[in-house]
Amino acid sequence: MVDIKFAYWVPNVSGGLVISKIAQNTDWTYDYNTWLAQIAEQVGFEYALAQARFIASYGAEYQLEALATVAALAPVTERIKLIAAVHPGLWHPGVVAKLGATIDNISKGRFALNIVSGWFKGEFTIYGEPWLEHDERYRRSEEFIRILRGLWTENDFHFKGDFYRINGGWVKPRPINQNPHPEIFQGGNSKAARQMAGRVSDWYFMNGNTIEGVREQIEEVSALAHAAGRTIKFGLNSFILVRDTEKEAHEVLREIIARADTEAVEGFGEAVKQAGASTFEKTGMWANSNFEDLVQYNDGFRSGLIGTKEQVAEKIQQFHSVGVDLILGGFLHYTDDLPAFGREVIPLVRELKSHRQATPELVGVA
Repeated sequence: MVDIKFAYWVPNVSGGLVISKIAQNTDWTYDYNTWLAQIAEQVGFEYALAQARFIASYGAEYQLEALATVAALAPVTERIKLIAAVHPGLWHPGVVAKLGATIDNISKGRFALNIVSGWFKGEFTIYGEPWLEHDERYRRSEEFIRILRGLWTENDFHFKGDFYRINGGWVKPRPINQNPHPEIFQGGNSKAARQMAGRVSDWYFMNGNTIEGVREQIEEVSALAHAAGRTIKFGLNSFILVRDTEKEAHEVLREIIARADTEAVEGFGEAVKQAGASTFEKTGMWANSNFEDLVQYNDGFRSGLIGTKEQVAEKIQQFHSVGVDLILGGFLHYTDDLPAFGREVIPLVRELKSHRQATPELVGVA
């Protein structure tokens, strides 16, 4: 099994990664994110994911647009892969294919996309765009991905779907150094999201969850991908809180929740629970999230990466053992916590893997 990889949420949206009034040593500005991306790739992070927000929601008053952010980070970084989140419906896939290929060339093959089918109705209606029903949003996203792939790999691509038409399109220059095209991520928790991932996506992002909850999703989506003649990789959202003692880490967590911005959390919860509850099986994103879960807006507390560096490293390896290929981390104090995680926890994760690989050989020799 290959090493687990590490990504971080780019804090390109104000308010940090928790909906709380607790002080956070982080910032949303471009200069700060340039510094952070350079530090992240130095300490072992392989990916950075820029969020996509368009209007103020849950306290996120300022937002740097995701595609523009990763384009600007490309020339000031060297190794880290830059993922931009994109909403079908607010973008046309042909335009994104061209933008993505351009950024990929600027970054020398380090561009990737996260396709977000959408949960925030206001971001569509404020721009006069129609708000589709849940499963229809995923059908549109699937067409979006199929078009991206076609435009990135074919010279005369045609597509006739329910949402898009492409009449002999192409993109040149093509993306470089990626076979056959830049990696495509998606999230979601519903049946529609899982089925779409199995058919077309390279990576499936999961909200924070328990080991068993993660195992169940991986088994189902892997089977769906296998049925489609494909393989897929898995990323897990986690809020990472490492302190010298377990007690200290959980005290910080309690303070984050105690100082939650109640109005913003409830507003966020009203928006996202509508999205989850709108699925036929009532298992969409955030359908079962409680108030505390929603303080970290992708259920990041549920993954349990909260404690000492040894405890967190062990938990990461447990997730890896059930099939998680990437940890997507958010932090309270990005300035301090992200570099410390890279320097102190990532090496521990690698050591644990090496030790476990060596142990069976030692037993066999005995």
